[in-house]
Amino acid sequence: MTGDGAREIADGVRAGTRRAVDVVAETLALIERADPELCAFLDVWDEEALRRAAEVDARVAAGERLLLAGVPVAVKGRRGLRAAEPLRAAGAVVVGATSVPGPGTPWQTWGLGARGRTVNPWRADRTPGGSSAGAAVAVAAALVPLATGADGAGSVRIPAAWCGVLGLKATGGRFPSGDRTGLAAPGILARTAADAGLWWRVVSERDASPPPFPVTAVWSPDLGFASPDPEPVALARAAVGRLVAAGVVRLARPPFRPSLLDPGPAWLTLRTPGADPADAHRVRAANDARLRGLFDRADLLLTPTAPTAPHGHDGPGDTYSTALTWAFNLSGHPALSIPAGLGADGCPAGLHLVAPRDREDLLLALAEEAERRGAVEPLRAPMRGENQPLDG
Repeated sequence: MTGDGAREIADGVRAGTRRAVDVVAETLALIERADPELCAFLDVWDEEALRRAAEVDARVAAGERLLLAGVPVAVKGRRGLRAAEPLRAAGAVVVGATSVPGPGTPWQTWGLGARGRTVNPWRADRTPGGSSAGAAVAVAAALVPLATGADGAGSVRIPAAWCGVLGLKATGGRFPSGDRTGLAAPGILARTAADAGLWWRVVSERDASPPPFPVTAVWSPDLGFASPDPEPVALARAAVGRLVAAGVVRLARPPFRPSLLDPGPAWLTLRTPGADPADAHRVRAANDARLRGLFDRADLLLTPTAPTAPHGHDGPGDTYSTALTWAFNLSGHPALSIPAGLGADGCPAGLHLVAPRDREDLLLALAEEAERRGAVEPLRAPMRGENQPLDG
């Protein structure tokens, strides 16, 4: 059972060929074996999860058609249960809270679990990214098929890229958020687009119809202001080439290079209590106008997800890992990171897809079609005991 996707699990439980209690028991046993090394969880709720799974089995036996029947789900941090209520209503079983950065830290691309610092399952000497650190690790290591996240600057998309899974940030303001600035939006981490699409159907209460392919896209390695390293750019650009070759994307002609204003100072201003937001609003208005012009010409904007490979546990240095993601927290556009392959260090990189507001369905439909045509290969992190640093 371990490693099965959300769709396979739910289909089996609904059909009566599997029991939610058995699925959840196997998941809990897997977490118990793997988490001492990965440190992806803050809490694991064994008794409550098994009780909830038994309730799901009873609901299915009573004739309920639950979209997420018996699917084990992890939630971001100890405050994540509230955001998971629609998933639980749809039959998902929350098994625990995943790691986030510890308090008082100046940078957020790491995690601290109950057993120690969260490690990247591809290389234990590297961070998984953050702040949805444990969520990405739990999905990448196939401990759970789905994990919720929240994304205020790239907190879903960066760990998705660095752990080799999909990470979706919803449109800003579409769902309730406790973030006073409005920069944060909920999201999901999954190994396949089909599984992420199940989450989207539950939380949006919509069924998306796929667009005709190919869709028109614009490629930008740097958004006009960032300075990403050559390798993540090359990996992302190669992933774009595979999408084009598979017929799901057509690059805009004539090609053009979008140029946004650096959103970093504006984002930081909005996050600083008492700061004058006037300059931030000017940057936001200017970038919104440029993005409207871009989406008048194309369906998607494509970039690398992160400007660097995963850094070590001592911190990211002088480069903001959010350089290519936080513009779309400022603008509110939905965005998805999909796997773009492995770098020379053995760690994954991501391709970042940005769509017009409220077009999460386009992102997920394209990713699912790309997987179906073999243009995106879902990655599976090395199993426990295989994720040692390449340099020893």
